[in-house]
Order: sequence, then C-alpha cells, then structure tokens
Amino acid sequence: MEQPVRVILRRLLHARPVRISNAKRTFVGPTRASSSSRPQLPFLSVPQAKNEQFRYLTTERKQRLKYEIFLGLKWGLTGWAIVGCCVIGFWSVQQDWLERYYPTPSEWKFITRLRFRLMMWCPERTDTPVPDWTLTWEYAKNVVERLEDPAIEGEGMKELTEGGVWIGDVGNAGFDVTAKSEPWRRGYYQALMQLAKACEHLDGSVTDLKRKEVFFANQVIGPSNPYPKPIYPGQSSPPREEDVEPTAPSPEVYYMKILTTRGFSTKQKIDAALAHASFLEYKSVPDAAERMYDWAMSLATENIAPDALPFDRKTHVLRDGARNVSANVLEILTCIATMKAQNGDIPSALPILVSVLRARRSLPEADVFAVSAGPTLGTAMSWDHLSGLAKRVLMPPDYPPVPDDGMSPPVRDAHELCEEAGLNLYIGEIVYSSNASSREEGVGWTREAVDAAQEQLHKLGRNTEDTRAQQKCRECLGTGLSNWAKMVGRLARDELDKQALSEAKRQKSGSWLGLWSHETPDKAEDAGRWAAEQAVVEERSRRARDLLEDLEAPGEGISAPFRA
Repeated sequence: MEQPVRVILRRLLHARPVRISNAKRTFVGPTRASSSSRPQLPFLSVPQAKNEQFRYLTTERKQRLKYEIFLGLKWGLTGWAIVGCCVIGFWSVQQDWLERYYPTPSEWKFITRLRFRLMMWCPERTDTPVPDWTLTWEYAKNVVERLEDPAIEGEGMKELTEGGVWIGDVGNAGFDVTAKSEPWRRGYYQALMQLAKACEHLDGSVTDLKRKEVFFANQVIGPSNPYPKPIYPGQSSPPREEDVEPTAPSPEVYYMKILTTRGFSTKQKIDAALAHASFLEYKSVPDAAERMYDWAMSLATENIAPDALPFDRKTHVLRDGARNVSANVLEILTCIATMKAQNGDIPSALPILVSVLRARRSLPEADVFAVSAGPTLGTAMSWDHLSGLAKRVLMPPDYPPVPDDGMSPPVRDAHELCEEAGLNLYIGEIVYSSNASSREEGVGWTREAVDAAQEQLHKLGRNTEDTRAQQKCRECLGTGLSNWAKMVGRLARDELDKQALSEAKRQKSGSWLGLWSHETPDKAEDAGRWAAEQAVVEERSRRARDLLEDLEAPGEGISAPFRA
C-alpha cells in the first residue's frame, strides 16, 4: 500500500497549482446581472467618457468627395471659359470697330496696329469725363518708337545725313522714309501729329517720379512755386519740386521732325506748320508764329513763280481777279488774318478775309450732292447687297485712298460752303468789335453765316457720308448762334438803356398829357427791334438743337420695333 500512495502524491506535486478562489473565470461562469432595473438599450444608455474610434473618411465618402471636386472644377472651368470667350469676343468686335474708324496699314505688326488704334481712340472716348492725354501720349510715343526701330517696323528708314541732323534747342531732325509705302508714311505722320497734340495738352504738366502721377506745374511745392494752387478733389497730395520732371517734351520737337522728314507730302507738312503756328499763338509768341506761317506759305507756293503769286506778299491780300487759288493758300491766308485780328491789327486782317471770301465765292460749283437713301426692301434682299454686307462684316476694311494734296483749287461743295460761312463769322466778329457804329453790320454778317450753315446741314441730312462737312457746318452753326445771341443781347440792353434815358428826359421836360412829345413815329416803331430779334435768336437756337446734337436716326428693318 505504501508504494501506490507515494505515486499518487508525486503526481499531485507535479500537477499545476491550484487557482485562487477569488480569481475571475469569465469564460466558465455566468455573466453577472446588472444591478439596474432598466434595460440597457443604446439610446437609453449614458455615453461613456471614452468615445470609441470611427473611420470618418470611408471609401464611399472618398468617392463622393472626388466627384464633388470634379464637378466643382468642371463647372468652374466652364464658367471661366465662357467669361473668357465673351471678353475675347467683345474685344475682337471692339478692335474691328476701331479698325474701321481708325484704319492702320496692313504691313504693320499686330502690336503696333493695336496701340495705334488706342492712341487715336483715347482722346475721342465718350465714356470718360475728360480725355486721358497722358495715356494718349504713352501710346503715341510707343507707336513712334516702334516705327523708328529698324528691328521692328523701321526697316528701310534712313538718316538724312550720316549721324543724323541736330536742330538747336529742338533735337534730331526727321528721317528719309521715301522707301516706305504711302500707307506706312501716312500712319507714321498721324502718329507724330497725335504725339505732338498730346504734348500740347500736357504742356505745363509734371510727373511725380515716386508715385508716377501727373500734376500741373503750379501745384508743385518748391522754391520756384511759393504759392501752389490747391489740388482737385480726390487727387493725391502734391509732390515736391525735387521729385518731379516734365511729363512730355515740347511739341516743337515732333512738329520739326515732320517738317524735316523726307517723304511726307506737301499737304502734311503744311498742316504740321499750321498746327505749330497755332500752338505758338497760344503761347503768345506771335513772331515765331508768323515765321511758321511764312514757312507754310513757302511750301504751298513752291511751284509758283514769285511774280505770279495770287496775293500781295506784304499785305497778304488776294489780287483782284485772282483765279485758281489753291486750297492751301486760302487756308493759310485765313489763318494769317485770324492771327492779325487776335493781335489787334484789324485794318490788316479785314481786307485779307474779304479777299479770301471773294475768292471762295468765285470757285467752280460742285456737282449736286444728294443724301444717299437707305436700301429699300427689294434692294436689301438682293444678292449684291447681301454679298456686300457680308464682305463688310467678315473682311477687313480697305485702307483709305490718298487724300487731296490741296495744291489745286477747291470746288464749292458742302464743306466749302461751310468754310464761307466760317469766314462770314470771322468778318462779323471783327466788324462788330471794331466800332460801335458798325455793330449792326457785324450782326448782319453773323446772321448770314448762321443761315448758310443751317441750310447746308438740312441739305446734308443726318445720314450723310460726308461727316467732315457735317462737322464743319455744326461747328459753324453753333458758334454763329452763340455769337448772334451775344451781339443781339448787348444791343437789346443798349436799347433798353436808351429807352429808359429817353423816358426820363420826356418825363422831365414833357407837358401835360404828352402832347408835345419829341419822339418821332419811326423811332417809336424801332424801339423794340433788338428785343424782338433776341426772341428770334432764342427760337432758332431751340429749333437748331436737333441739328447740333449727334443723335442716331431710328433704325429700319425687321428689328427696328425691338430697339429702344
């Protein structure tokens, strides 16, 4: 018995130890019941402090986010593409419209043509309160630099002499552009003239080098300007004198470049000389202006012998019976007479204007000009009209032909008749202001000018193609009505003063019942003459308002009822 007992004890010792009685055996024992009597449902249980971890970016959510990002990019790019196409379309239509109004030579590069159109359009924009001459000068300067650069547009331009010609106090002279085509030369001339015109408007302006803003010279703070003028509302603070420089050079630089360039026509040089002389008159330099007028006259008469000149070289009065006077000579003589009148030399100016008016009235008559009627329903649907319309819309416009050089006598067309009306205005102003006894005669000259200008505007009509004559007649009519109203208004006031004075004398020296009045019947009838004419001028000004305003005529065709 003793041996089996030992075996049993040895086995018990080598067996694993006994577990502690208080150890948990969850996998064998039943789950302990909750002490709470309420059921443990998810929506009734109290949330525990330690939240469980969740996967917010699941596969489905990734796909959804990718799809939404794709839709956002798709519609965003589509919207911006539509906006970009609209902007490009509007810009293309605008450039096509500008090309038709301000044509450019086809041989120029795209950037040069673009900036040339903007240069010409900037001063004539109607969507700005005042023309931006600073921007015009920048565009014109860039165009001229590109045209004079041999690597861009100036291939074939030559210096007049090797190394160029320097004009004292002015700068370099012009170039030899005879190798260039006529459209290229004309565009170059227009760019130089626009650049000189911009310099005229920027005369007396300075640029702040720090802020790149333009100010008038009288607004700069510095020793040379101890009492600066105040700035305009909304303008930046005025700069200091040491921080500014002139915005643009003198326009004389570009006028002299035109006058010394070989390849420009005589008419182009004459126009540049007249513009330069006008600027010198504005700057109160009459001697220099007179020399410039003499230069222009020498260009206009370079092919005429000295003894065959149609005018007197000292008085500039056209000789009696002078025939075939060129348009350039008539224009220059008118400018000389105007300068003399503005400087007070009325005895010399009036004979010149009268002789020019006599010469213009003796010019040959032009063909009868009529207003071109619009297309009828039959012609509007014809193949020729439709093909011409498609060509005008789809094809670029042709460059305008060479204008008249002014070396031949003009004809009495609508423009020349308005030039005659302008001469009547000049003569009326001079006669009215020269002597008090000749005021009535001056009113007569002005009245005749208004009648002539208004008649030509009625003949031309609103839809005329001769916009040059229309603009000239409008300027003449507007100035004539203004002068007429001022002249008659002053005469009407003088008339009232005379009536009041005569009434006072009559009351002081008259008898009972006015039986011995000294006023004659003719004077009594003439008492309200100028007041009545003043009312006539006001009525004619009101009726001529439609002729002076540039209103578009009502449209025709199928879409006319739908237009505002």
